[in-house]
Amino acid sequence: MEADTDPRPPPVRSPGVLRYHVLRREQRLPGAPGDVFPFFADAHNLEAITPPWLGFRVVTPAPIAMRAGALIEYRLRLHGLRLAWLTRIDEWTPGVRFVDSQLAGPYALWHHTHEFAPDGPDATVMRDTVRYALPYWPLGEVAHALLVRRDLERIFDFRSAEVARRISAR
Repeated sequence: MEADTDPRPPPVRSPGVLRYHVLRREQRLPGAPGDVFPFFADAHNLEAITPPWLGFRVVTPAPIAMRAGALIEYRLRLHGLRLAWLTRIDEWTPGVRFVDSQLAGPYALWHHTHEFAPDGPDATVMRDTVRYALPYWPLGEVAHALLVRRDLERIFDFRSAEVARRISAR
């Protein structure tokens, strides 16, 4: 993960965001986008694909009507700190893409785009693009170098393996 060299501004303006980072991941999954997408349409599946060491849970009661404007609240524990997180679904195009952004939580900016594209008749390429920034610049940049980058890589590595396992088992 490196600072984004894209000259365009971040997709969401956040006061105090001087620099943001980008995490990109891509994986091939069995099944057409229309078959894969429903797993991600259930926000409570996020608990299953998040590492247990985060103690992550969705607080918003099920079922969550996924659509643009939906709000989802989470709780987690990171490095001994209990954190609350509130996200909003900014875009919702079933089978194609959705975007969530943090309204309240540990980041100064969190904008996560999930894209699903067909890869032949029976496979999907799923792409994650996360633009994020830490608060308290420049101290947040030190935390990024020491902890946050590594933590996000571990979280998304776990997520990738768990998504592949769960989608393949369907």
